[in-house]
Amino acid sequence: MANGTTRKKGTPNKAMKAAKARSVVAKKGTPWGTIAGVVLVVALLASVITYYMVKSAPQRDQKSRDEAAAAYAPSASNPDPSKKIPGVITANYAGSVHILPTERVAYDHSPPFGGPHDGYWAACNGVVYPNAVRTENMVHSLEHGTVWIAYNPQQITGDQVSLLSARVKGKPYTMMSPYPGLDKPISLQSWGHQLKLDKADDPRIDEFIAALRTNPNGVYPEIGASCDALGPGQFDPSNPPPFDPSKPGPDAKPMTYKGSTGAQGDAGTAPGSSGMPSSPPAGQ
Repeated sequence: MANGTTRKKGTPNKAMKAAKARSVVAKKGTPWGTIAGVVLVVALLASVITYYMVKSAPQRDQKSRDEAAAAYAPSASNPDPSKKIPGVITANYAGSVHILPTERVAYDHSPPFGGPHDGYWAACNGVVYPNAVRTENMVHSLEHGTVWIAYNPQQITGDQVSLLSARVKGKPYTMMSPYPGLDKPISLQSWGHQLKLDKADDPRIDEFIAALRTNPNGVYPEIGASCDALGPGQFDPSNPPPFDPSKPGPDAKPMTYKGSTGAQGDAGTAPGSSGMPSSPPAGQ
């Protein structure tokens, strides 16, 4: 060959090898399908985590509030820690004074936190009522050791309602409902105790619950009484008797009332039981 250069037969040169390598790479291509699948999985996982974090935030925050309020739990040496909570008012009421579902009580406070009440209690095992409920049923639940969170629906809305609900949902012996015409945004009731507040993030809400919900030291009349739903014909939490915003009439029962003949007794007992007299006192 010219210039004396020789080449062995069958041996490709470097240029040919490079060209073949480029051809193989081009044929393989970029695995876009696999990449897209991985991206989709990562996005779905991120959305699930985000959803969980957002949804669980109220519960996680409430756990922290509960822990902070634990110092207000009752004890033998401190039977009623609510006495140390600023703003709490108290009153003494006789228990087991029942009226009929057709009767009303002229309560001395609004919302009331004791006094005569319907023979059927409102379901109170962590129930958040979307609409206002008949007061006389709600008061009966207080007699069983319940804390009732009432709120003015014109002042407490949106996230504020959710913040209150986190104190109630799934919690035994707690309940919550709107209370039209309430003179403060929020009012907490347990038997013989009340606390009115302006904001749903007030730590006194959690302190009140810690101090008074099923407090075993004689702060409510019926220790161990049920909070379960009674059901249709008695008190149905899916269709509770509605709140009556009108002022009680002259036939409303006074706070000194001793009970109505035929009113339902506690725990399904016969009418006239639970310490209730067989007939109303004279003049009542």
